[in-house]
Amino acid sequence: MPALKLTNYSCEIVWLGQVSNSDNDLRAVPVSTLSLKFGGSEGECHSGLTRKSCSRLITQYPRGTVIANVRQLSIISQEELDQIALEVGLSKLDPALVGASMVVQGLPDFSHVPPSSRLMVESGASIIVDMENRPCSLPSQVIEKVHPGCGKAFKNAARNRRGVTAWVECEGLLCIGDKLRLHIPDQPIWRCFEDARAT
Repeated sequence: MPALKLTNYSCEIVWLGQVSNSDNDLRAVPVSTLSLKFGGSEGECHSGLTRKSCSRLITQYPRGTVIANVRQLSIISQEELDQIALEVGLSKLDPALVGASMVVQGLPDFSHVPPSSRLMVESGASIIVDMENRPCSLPSQVIEKVHPGCGKAFKNAARNRRGVTAWVECEGLLCIGDKLRLHIPDQPIWRCFEDARAT
């Protein structure tokens, strides 16, 4: 029995980007294609089969522990990006300023797509959603430099709208205009979900 089921949902890639060195500048450079390898997007500073754990995993590992890299890509929806822009006081927010790898359009409530879902293109390239991407202060600093007075509001505006992090399951090429089909885990919602949220 298949562990994943194909849904009727799909989205279109409307923007692609790469961050060369997030320590120097979080901004992404727009590109027309992404060449995906098992380590991530070639030429991207977040690529690699492993990474060092950060503050997001401090309850699991000491900071700096070498772990598998499931944060190779940062994906956000155009719909949620537009909502963030509105809340910070902008008519439009450039996805490069938030260090996005990809912007997609057409999937509702994109930031809450189930973890372990697959986004697949017809060519066969596939990425696995790790989990919701939590907003941090780094994009706020970049936005503030370009749009003074708007960066401070980013973290709150991006809560539950920051998109997801993902990693490569099947290598291939992604292009602007490609359609991604959503495959989700074929399982019921965890029965202890409400109890887990309370802890």
